[in-house]
Amino acid sequence: RLANVVTPLWRLPYQEQPQVKYESQKKILQTLASRLEELGIDAQKPGGLCCPLQPVVPSPVINGYRNKSTFSVNRGPDGNLKTVGLYVGTGRARNIVCVKANHVENIPPKHKQVAQCYEEFIRCSPLDPCILFHEGGHWRELVVRTTSCGHTMAIVTFHPQELGQEALATQKALLKEFFVCGPGTVCALTSLYFQESTMTRCSHEQSPFQLLHGEPHIFEEVLGLKFRISPDAFFQVNTGGAEVLYQAVGELSQAGGDTVLLDICCGTGEKWLCTIGLSLAHQMSKIIGIEVVEKAIEDARWNAAFNGISNCEFHSGKAEAVLPQLLSSWEDARPLVAVVNPSRAGLHYRVVQAIRNCKSIRRLLYISCKPEGEAMRNLLELCCPPDPGKKLAGEPFAPTLAIPFDMFPHTVHCELVLLLTR
Repeated sequence: RLANVVTPLWRLPYQEQPQVKYESQKKILQTLASRLEELGIDAQKPGGLCCPLQPVVPSPVINGYRNKSTFSVNRGPDGNLKTVGLYVGTGRARNIVCVKANHVENIPPKHKQVAQCYEEFIRCSPLDPCILFHEGGHWRELVVRTTSCGHTMAIVTFHPQELGQEALATQKALLKEFFVCGPGTVCALTSLYFQESTMTRCSHEQSPFQLLHGEPHIFEEVLGLKFRISPDAFFQVNTGGAEVLYQAVGELSQAGGDTVLLDICCGTGEKWLCTIGLSLAHQMSKIIGIEVVEKAIEDARWNAAFNGISNCEFHSGKAEAVLPQLLSSWEDARPLVAVVNPSRAGLHYRVVQAIRNCKSIRRLLYISCKPEGEAMRNLLELCCPPDPGKKLAGEPFAPTLAIPFDMFPHTVHCELVLLLTR
């Protein structure tokens, strides 16, 4: 049942999965065309689409492709409260259980192994799991990250409740001993992190990630470049798929030697590493990266220097604050191409305004893992007729080409790259 929830297409032969996703992307582009028609934009193309839709680009890796997995701790089907796995059920029906991920196709064996060892550790611990914060307990979720370089990072989240520093130090020492000297040594961890968290999600600034063992970073290679990854760094979950995606973005940008690429990172909490910009730097005259988390900018600068990339500049701050300021004084005559890859919350309205009102941006690549959500609102704002009331004065963009990438085999999701031009 877990496989049916997490990877609902797993029974379908992989060669048939892209067609299922193609049909869903087709409906999204038909909806966008209809919405634009309502705004007075003649957007209907053959098939009722707003632009040509290319076939879904398949993933180069089909099974075990995830480089990051998050495992919860909760009651298992057998009633054991210390079960490490993925949720099945709903809160409304009060039937949530935590099921081991052993049969889930998209999670690699190494992640399952670390989850199994973590379960073994907490079952031997006298401390309770933390399922509901107000009911006490301590052991919470586990994040496992792996790379094609053979590195493995484990991050354990722990609710301190009323424990003092000495008791906390004891728990950290026991966890480290288990993975460094005990049964957990089979995992061969490159990095073991511990985070004391009293919230559902904590940033490093709110509650620092504490390195208990190993290296502070793991490393990944993308298109011949090496990236260092921190515990809270955002990285496309399918590394092989990301390489195919970034290459396509480079081609769609139609970059000449004088092109400036604007890599607008709109993450919330996780650190986006400006990987798109850095991976395309060799094609461009200049890369400008914007990222909200200062630590991510540090990582991006380190990655640029390590890879010998000198044509990048990075701006730290919220995109809605930095971008309008940057573009309002833009006088560079070089072609300017923008790439946005927002979270599911979409782009902030002020980011849309800044892009729309900057005459120098003639090509925009909008990358979305959920184009039917908030991305739809963004696309309508970018493509609607000028609206002085909403401060959308610039010439509207038009959808020109859509390419879906299957970054998530066995699931119903894919990543859509929409080229907008004017």
